[in-house]
Amino acid sequence: MHDFLRDLPKVELHLHIEGSLEPELMFALAQRNGIDLPYATVQEAKNAYLFSNLQEFLALYFQGMNVLRKEEDFYDLAMDYFKRARGEGVVHIDMHFDPQAHLQRGVPLDVVMSGLLKAKQVAAETLDLTIGLIMAFLRDRPAEEALHVLEQAAPYWKMLDAIGLDSAEQNNPPAKFVDLFNRAKQLGLVRVAHAGEEGPAEYINEALDILDVQRIDHGVRCLESDEVVARLRREQIVLTVCPLSNVSLKVVENLRDHPLPKLLAEGLKVTISSDDPAYFGGGMLSNHMACAEAFGWDKSVFRQLTFNAIDEAFVTNDRREELRARLAAL
Repeated sequence: MHDFLRDLPKVELHLHIEGSLEPELMFALAQRNGIDLPYATVQEAKNAYLFSNLQEFLALYFQGMNVLRKEEDFYDLAMDYFKRARGEGVVHIDMHFDPQAHLQRGVPLDVVMSGLLKAKQVAAETLDLTIGLIMAFLRDRPAEEALHVLEQAAPYWKMLDAIGLDSAEQNNPPAKFVDLFNRAKQLGLVRVAHAGEEGPAEYINEALDILDVQRIDHGVRCLESDEVVARLRREQIVLTVCPLSNVSLKVVENLRDHPLPKLLAEGLKVTISSDDPAYFGGGMLSNHMACAEAFGWDKSVFRQLTFNAIDEAFVTNDRREELRARLAAL
């Protein structure tokens, strides 16, 4: 099963590039930029990558990204993950990035975009890895700020595949960002949103109705509402489920308790992603292997999950057909 899952042409729809920052790279970038870290060693940093809820994780996440200052830092961050993912059999990644988290540290948007866009190009040319770009907005920051950042990103609108909504979900309902998502719709941008991770199932309906999103990131709490489940099944809205992330953030205590098998049994369009792999126990191969062990899934389940992800990925039609052919040939 390990060899099969490694060779599976995996497509990741839910990856935060800032959450792929491994402690080794954090130390290297800190040294390059003359930044003092609160850890004496790489191992001490690894030991700190433990938390009991989303808020504790976010504090560590934002602290870690402080080492990202220059174009080459963002390039190195992205390429480090791209190479690692490609080595695990990943062929496409829809990548979230958080411009507000960098702008508030004084890092210009041009610096972030130039580093990430260069990495995207190099990945396509040298790794046979395609990348979709999702400009994500922090739901615990003011909605007016998010709208301002989207307007500021005008030179890059054509290079974005979607906008997203992430960060602390509790007390930050989707409706708060209706103006932002309406503006993105005017611009012809696809819209996605985190919903139903730590927030209630109702947030999923709200994201679909008020923000008009095409994709729900996480969505595991949909099972708390028969109405929401029926809607997701009827409309075949994709859920980008992140199993090891859900365990790390105590959405579930143990992977064996995860609702993934129930989501599949309900006929929902489910995919598997890693979310923030440096913090949550590994990338795509680790997540697939963990599910195989916890749920006893056979190859057909993983083929279906991969087919779902290929179907929903931000890729050209030619690339989609190519990836479907690769999957069929396995």
